[in-house]
Amino acid sequence: MYKTFASPIKIVSGEGSIQEVPSIVQSYKAERIMVFADPGVIDAGIVKKLEDQLNNAGLEYNIYSDLIPEPPLEIGNKALQAVKDFNADFVIGIGGGSSLDIAKVVAVLKENEGKVEDYLNLTGTKKFTSKGLPKILIPTTSGTGAEVTDISVFTLKNTKDAITHENLLADAAVVDPELTYTLPARITASAGVDALTHAVEALISVNATPLTDALALDAIKRISSNIRTAVWNGGDVEARRNMAWGSMTAGMSFYNAGVAGVHALAYPLGGLFKIPHGESNAVLLPYIFDYIWPACIDKMVLMADALGVKSDNFNKRETAITAVKELKHIVDEVGIPSTLDKFGIKEKDIEQLAKSGIEQTRLLARSPKPYTLDDIRDRYQAAFYGELAFGNN
Repeated sequence: MYKTFASPIKIVSGEGSIQEVPSIVQSYKAERIMVFADPGVIDAGIVKKLEDQLNNAGLEYNIYSDLIPEPPLEIGNKALQAVKDFNADFVIGIGGGSSLDIAKVVAVLKENEGKVEDYLNLTGTKKFTSKGLPKILIPTTSGTGAEVTDISVFTLKNTKDAITHENLLADAAVVDPELTYTLPARITASAGVDALTHAVEALISVNATPLTDALALDAIKRISSNIRTAVWNGGDVEARRNMAWGSMTAGMSFYNAGVAGVHALAYPLGGLFKIPHGESNAVLLPYIFDYIWPACIDKMVLMADALGVKSDNFNKRETAITAVKELKHIVDEVGIPSTLDKFGIKEKDIEQLAKSGIEQTRLLARSPKPYTLDDIRDRYQAAFYGELAFGNN
């Protein structure tokens, strides 16, 4: 069976790479640039760095900031109307994953009929007929990998859904670690575990390839060896640099190989209980891998090595279990709660979560081990009580 690999047309990375934005915009002869940025990155002064570059180049732009994390459909449709009202011919997204998701989808929908909901994976009925506007995506967190994927995620009433299409890929991704230097510890932790989840799920995906494996393993190594420092000593430039690079390579890996059970069960946590996406992934991460490791044991051995866990004289089974435990250690050590009850979820909520989780067939299909409704219910229960099959130590 043949495989394909896709990525943005151009990736510019490294400290100070935001300076390349004007030349990229000018290469498209754009005249009216719509910038999507959430209020947090504006207040942090990060967007001013972009504005300085656009102003110095004499480019006309408008900043739209009516954005929130985990955006519902109405936020997407309001942003779409704004880009139409401004009659933009170029889009820039700067911020966390939600800002980038909004930017990429409205850039495409500006030149296509309909609203955001018309193109959702699970319920949408329309197909894109135009590539849409050119776009640059600039992440300010090291987590989502949204700058190198074609995925835009939206929060629905009880779960989440996404739009996925190659037209949503950035024409250029600009990954400047300097933009992450002031990221608070909690967001650094949440985003970092999100990126780690992308990498480990891509590694064990049934759609993985040698190329996606190489990217995933590089990301696992960079993230696992730097996330604690980035969270608790955010001024460490080397840690921030490795987290930015690891997030991007994890994004390229999971975009092509796909994510699976962790994300499938995390979506209902975000939809029903509004738990931030990174924390939704983190609280489930070890319990999902505690279930699937026997079906992907050779990949678990590779993962253990990338995680840097000591497995000398261990057999494959013991090495895999050690890797699962290390995933939980990372979640614990960066300060994210590792049980569902810490997020206000009650045991009675598990049934509703399970019924919502089993509907994420697109994601569950990539798991090396299949899930029944009972399996999903069992994983939520494990995450509720904090129980790994072989103990947590």
